[in-house]
Amino acid sequence: MGAILSSLRNTVIAGVVMAVLLFIVLTQSGVATTSYGMDFWAYIFRYLHVGSGVMWIGLLWYFNFVQIPNMSKIPDEQKPAIGKVIAPAALFWFRWAAMATLFTGLVTAELSGHYLVDALLLGTQTGGHAVIGVGIWIAIIMWFNVWFVIWPNQKKALGIVTVEPDVKAKAARTAMLFSRTNTMLSVPMLLCMVGQSHLA
Repeated sequence: MGAILSSLRNTVIAGVVMAVLLFIVLTQSGVATTSYGMDFWAYIFRYLHVGSGVMWIGLLWYFNFVQIPNMSKIPDEQKPAIGKVIAPAALFWFRWAAMATLFTGLVTAELSGHYLVDALLLGTQTGGHAVIGVGIWIAIIMWFNVWFVIWPNQKKALGIVTVEPDVKAKAARTAMLFSRTNTMLSVPMLLCMVGQSHLA
């Protein structure tokens, strides 16, 4: 067991194997059924959507609830460990989890019968379709902020891209404000994602 848990790669592989085995046990024992048709693929993409969403919003909340508020408490000589090692790694997973969440969410919406184009045209829908449509638009705004505002500014703030000190400070503030914007937007976005099947 130590060989599995000592390696993140092995831990993730073990988790995937356990999930596959559990799926097989549930479907073969009669506890659950699947036809391996459209519903099956909707289920798979929803599973991937929720998993990548947990990674994205989990890291967003880590930055805003843990890292940013505590940076001022870290001695200056220790800050490079955050800026040069931890933050770049976290930002890698953060931005690609955002991409995966948006992609799998759009596919899930279409496969689940929300008909993506209709869901995005908010004026034509009511109930769960309208609720998920609002959630999708909020998620698109958040994804845009990650890729086109937060990440470009974080590259400057972390020194990945060399800029003047005043530009670096401004970039750090911009990245923080848009990260806070996404934190704020994550609350109504989650309301829509959960509410689409309960507020119909």
